[in-house]
Amino acid sequence: MWSRRSQVKADQPSNASPTAAGATLIGRRLVLRPIVPTDFDQWREVRTRCEAWLTKWEPARVAGAPDTVGDRQAFAARCGARTREIQMGSGYGFGIFVDGYFAGEININSVHRGPFQSAYVGYWIDERHAGHGYTPEAVVLVLRFAFEQMLLHRIQISVIPRNQPSRRVAEKLELRNEGVAERYLEINGVWEDHVRYAITSEEWTERRDDLLSSWAY
Repeated sequence: MWSRRSQVKADQPSNASPTAAGATLIGRRLVLRPIVPTDFDQWREVRTRCEAWLTKWEPARVAGAPDTVGDRQAFAARCGARTREIQMGSGYGFGIFVDGYFAGEININSVHRGPFQSAYVGYWIDERHAGHGYTPEAVVLVLRFAFEQMLLHRIQISVIPRNQPSRRVAEKLELRNEGVAERYLEINGVWEDHVRYAITSEEWTERRDDLLSSWAY
């Protein structure tokens, strides 16, 4: 369901734009909401404990850039940047919360309007919560938000071929495999190939009830 904060009922898609303040998406076991500065302590604990699990799949931090894991002010600035993305319509970020505790992130990035009407979804999960179906649930909630509230036409998820946990998420949801893009993104200092998975609004309309009942509600 959508929360009251998003101002849209679960069974009533709307042409209204997402609110600048952000939306809260509630699934079977998860709550997705924008991360705020008061989440810092939980964020720092998860990111510190899972550093080896996560950073090998992420772009390397630029030398001299603020440390959003160790610095509370840098984390607050990151939250502010995410809020500005929502206000500009260029991105939409959510923390993943399990039983009220921070457990990861899922983000709608690089929103393109005009004839493209597309965006990219990226996600990560606390290693302790991996393998329990939380990430597929989060992806389905975000897909519904992207297609039914943001009114996007296409979502792409790009995964390094050897990142099997992330690939399993896309494959469990039977997202369309569009092949490998060579040297697609610079990850941890290396230009890495990525498998591109995608779904369009037409496919979502056809599959939404099954995806929602299987994973989200």
